[in-house]
Amino acid sequence: MAPRVLFICGSLNQTRQMHKIAQRLPGCEATFSPYYCDGLVEQLRRTGILEFTILGWRRRKECLRYLRQHRLPLDHEGKRGPYDLVVTCSDVIIPRNIKASRVVAVQEGITDPEQFWYWARRIFPFIPRWTSGTAWTGTSNEYDRMCVASEGYRQLFAKRGGDATKMVVTGIPNFDNCQEYFINDFPHHGYVLVCTSDARETLKFDSRARFLKRALRIAAGRRLIFKLHPNEDWNRATQEIKAVAPEALVFTTGCAEEMVANCNVLVCQYSTLAFVGVALGKEVHSYYKLDELQRLLPEQHGRAAEEIAKVCRGVLELSPDHLANPFTSVGVTA
Repeated sequence: MAPRVLFICGSLNQTRQMHKIAQRLPGCEATFSPYYCDGLVEQLRRTGILEFTILGWRRRKECLRYLRQHRLPLDHEGKRGPYDLVVTCSDVIIPRNIKASRVVAVQEGITDPEQFWYWARRIFPFIPRWTSGTAWTGTSNEYDRMCVASEGYRQLFAKRGGDATKMVVTGIPNFDNCQEYFINDFPHHGYVLVCTSDARETLKFDSRARFLKRALRIAAGRRLIFKLHPNEDWNRATQEIKAVAPEALVFTTGCAEEMVANCNVLVCQYSTLAFVGVALGKEVHSYYKLDELQRLLPEQHGRAAEEIAKVCRGVLELSPDHLANPFTSVGVTA
């Protein structure tokens, strides 16, 4: 019988990544689910207090819409398990009903900075990982393999407490071949692109007024285009932008990566788009230092989905005893 594999999706980007990986596992029976949780976190989710995360209804609806558009099999919250393998978009939350399965976790993109809740959990380990957003990505060690964007990220996750012997540098789909974004039909060129974040919606400190002033200073009179984050309050953000830059173009939809490809300068906050800018040789201004972005830059080989699929096949072929030693893996390089 074909191995049963559950792909736990999340944001639209994460869902697309899971789909790409599944397409490279033709011998498996693939099923998909939006991101989910259990216990206390599930109770909080039902109140709507976690709406700003990938557990929220808005992200779930986007995920479900994508899965239905592509006619992908759905098993909401993995209720038809157990599965031979679970591929999840994040290890920040590991649902109880997948802990008996083999698990491959996949990094999505840039991770949150080490701010208050990250350091609070350093001091008080009983604080849940999810309070820090994605800052604790890779550190659960509740996976058989963790597919990471680059050697820089492998070292970073290990420094934060992840098991480096379980991590495999594969690159990540959607950000493994940024050169492809040069081929696009976005009509504008040669501008300063400002990509906002959902920091306020995800309870991070953010002075939007200060960020806008910084963007205007960097632009120095050049044409400005703003791309708003999918998860932020678009009406509020647009009003704030128009108050200080009335001539700027503001986009709420469209391919942000293609907008980066056509710009001269990229200004962003906490966004994986900073990696796209660095990979494409743009002048990048971010809340992350440039040398750090260069060190963490995802592998640019265009094979991330296939490399992750190899990891999945390797995990499926191994017995539980062999899984304890990644260096005996079939099709997996540590």
